Amino acid sequence: MTNPEWLERAARRGRSEPWSMAYTFEQYRQIEGINEDTLAGELGCTQETLHWMSLCRRPEGDSFSEQCTAIAKKFGVDRLMLMQVIRHVDVINVFSNGTRTGSTTPIRMAAQDHLPDEETDT
Repeated sequence: MTNPEWLERAARRGRSEPWSMAYTFEQYRQIEGINEDTLAGELGCTQETLHWMSLCRRPEGDSFSEQCTAIAKKFGVDRLMLMQVIRHVDVINVFSNGTRTGSTTPIRMAAQDHLPDEETDT
């Protein structure tokens, strides 16, 4: 693959589109505190290949696994690592954007061992 001048700019622009792999890769990089080179290394590809993958639509739905396989095969990356990156972002998003009950987030609800109005034996 050649590296056209527009490729890096297009990949950067895709970071604002939730349907794109660029968006998912950017979220993963922010969560993990890593740069593009490190992410490319985790996926087993070059930074240029990462930019090409960034232009893809993010896998989702019932054919998630097949879509990941197609992307991994096309770009020669580790399929399981690609799936882990996407699912890692999904999990973090669920916990950080979860449904709120009053002022209690789902994470705080899971950490509580009793309801606020229950008496304790301490």
